[in-house]
Amino acid sequence: MSTSVTESGLKGQADSSQKNAGAQLSPEEKAAKRAKAEQIGRYVAMFLMPLIMVGMLVSGYLAAMHSPTPHNMPVIVAGDAIHAQRVATTLEQETGNALKATVLTSADKAITQVKDREVAGAIVLNESSATLYSAAGAGASQQSSLMKLALPQLMAEGYAVDTQDVAPLPKNDVAGLAAVFMTTALLMAGYLPFSVMLSNSPELLRFRRVVPLLAGWAALVSGLIAVITGPVLGLVSGHTLPVLGLSWLAIFAIGSVQLFFTRLMGPLAVIIAMLLLMVLGVPASGLSVPLSSLNGFYSFLHAFLPAPAIGESLRSILYFGGSGVWPHVAVLATGAVAGLGLTALFDARKKAKTGQLVDPPVLMASLHGGKRPKNAGWRYGALFAFCISMVAMMVTVMLGAMGKPMPRDMPVAVVGATMEQSQQAAAGLGEAMPGFFDLKPVGSAEEAHRMVIDRDVVAAYVLPSQDNPAATLMTSQAANVSGAQIANSMFTQVAAGQQVQLNVQELTPLPQRDSMGMTSMYLAMGWIMSGFMIVVVGANAMPASKPLRKMIPIVAGWAVGISAILYLIAGPIIGALHGNFFALWGAGALTVFCVAWFAAIFERLIGMLATPVVVGLLMFLGIPASNAAVSLYMVPDFFRHLHDILPFPAAAETIKSILYFDGSGAGSHLITLTIIGVVSLAIVAVLDRVKPLRIAPVGPLGSETSTQICDDPAASDDSTGLDDDLVLAGV
Repeated sequence: MSTSVTESGLKGQADSSQKNAGAQLSPEEKAAKRAKAEQIGRYVAMFLMPLIMVGMLVSGYLAAMHSPTPHNMPVIVAGDAIHAQRVATTLEQETGNALKATVLTSADKAITQVKDREVAGAIVLNESSATLYSAAGAGASQQSSLMKLALPQLMAEGYAVDTQDVAPLPKNDVAGLAAVFMTTALLMAGYLPFSVMLSNSPELLRFRRVVPLLAGWAALVSGLIAVITGPVLGLVSGHTLPVLGLSWLAIFAIGSVQLFFTRLMGPLAVIIAMLLLMVLGVPASGLSVPLSSLNGFYSFLHAFLPAPAIGESLRSILYFGGSGVWPHVAVLATGAVAGLGLTALFDARKKAKTGQLVDPPVLMASLHGGKRPKNAGWRYGALFAFCISMVAMMVTVMLGAMGKPMPRDMPVAVVGATMEQSQQAAAGLGEAMPGFFDLKPVGSAEEAHRMVIDRDVVAAYVLPSQDNPAATLMTSQAANVSGAQIANSMFTQVAAGQQVQLNVQELTPLPQRDSMGMTSMYLAMGWIMSGFMIVVVGANAMPASKPLRKMIPIVAGWAVGISAILYLIAGPIIGALHGNFFALWGAGALTVFCVAWFAAIFERLIGMLATPVVVGLLMFLGIPASNAAVSLYMVPDFFRHLHDILPFPAAAETIKSILYFDGSGAGSHLITLTIIGVVSLAIVAVLDRVKPLRIAPVGPLGSETSTQICDDPAASDDSTGLDDDLVLAGV
């Protein structure tokens, strides 16, 4: 006890000495101490926010969608009870429980459940035939999985199988992607404005202002989306009014909930938005991958998150005549009411506790990187332009590029017994499928094999010969899954028309851990995002880091570190890739470093307004041109020219080359990235000579400069000059 008392006394004396020492600090020493702590905080924010955002997106998407495997996909077997039960049992056992079959005696009830999207399909048995009912409108990927699983088993049982689509996709939306991209645009429109308002114009978040502003914003964006997807792109023809109403409700509901999160968490609300809306919401929507192919946790989220509610509502309107839309509309309406109600309650309790409401501190003086505009109209105009451009690009560029994926001059080698036969066959097939394929006559199967491996062609069709009476189609999944699928589908029909058997030879099959070939896209997305986010966040959180002598080592260190972290996420943690650490680490570091300087050009010129420009060039144009999500030969020709000059395609093709082609072809893409980086760095150096850098934040990190909330617009405080934004890049 004596020892404890002594130690306690010594500790008390030490604490007292530290307090006395702190009290004895001069004002200059205290200021220096605060400045040092602030500098550390800014550097932490500079690295932490991009790490959270990029890590969250890459891990979330890869974990959910890198290798979707059907399990317990619900189907109904209708017919005679004994035969139906035997077929149901066979389907479950032979597919390893990928299908979960329920027996019904009524065929009409079974078909109705398919139309109501309660099951993926229904198999109606007759004496020696079976009809498989499915709904492409409920998801083309779900329908495809069902066909692959059920058809072979039914034919093995001796049934002649017919297929019926109870909700076929319209000709103007053959892949069902209208609902996918519209949902993403609506999610973005719902949460994006609050990130910018909070940082730049927090006085707009006062309850009496923000509710009518949100209603007007929702009306404007929903009208824009209806016009673009209707008259312009022709994707929602005949459904304009329902789409308009749903879009308004979706944006208003998401905005209402995000308003409450902003009240509750301040700048960190953007992280919650991205987590719930994008990282968890998009996979849980079932728009890209069927819920039966994902973890059961996503089925739980499907019931209440906005992304599933929006996606299912759009599917109901576009493909099912509005059937089943109201439960999903109710989810959105409930969210709107709850969000506004909780925000009003939060404000009331805070006012009762403090006696007044104050605006959050302004974290970003202006969006253009200069002084804060004295005229609020200029500031609000920049804010509006920032938000509307991001949403408009999502709808126009992404949906316009990938909304109607059809083969356009897809290169395919044609091999005959002689070169003359190859030329004649290519000419004949070209007339039968005009515009779809660029058919290249080839003299030998060996040469065609090399062309497929080198990715000079998407596939090779080898005509039957005396030695081999069957035709052969050589494809490469690793080069692009959608391209291989299209070639397989089209040339299966060709072989059927020629009345010959078709053998499909897959030259570079994808491993189970990357069954959809999406690892290259999501890893490339992580590299690209890491590059531009370190610049955008760093320029606002730590403006003193902008001079090249500081920025070059910061960006280099970040590039090396984040590349290793992203490999760790995609590889050992998630299991989407294996091996090739040093090659991917180096390629990733180079990509991040070069993209950072590309982004720095625009940040130097226009500040945070660079975000829509950079995101548009790197992501909205880069993804369709990447040959990752969709084959390069299934998007408009414009994107083929971008494939060889944009960073995203170079990054994605480099990853595919390293993972599946022993590095073959990676060199040219790495050269593209290097040229982009070197030229961009040179331009930044020139800009720094002719345009002075703003490197000193006017106020302390997180300072409490604020004004009392009131309803008079003239009372808003436009005089603050803070120039640091910690989280805006999260948009």
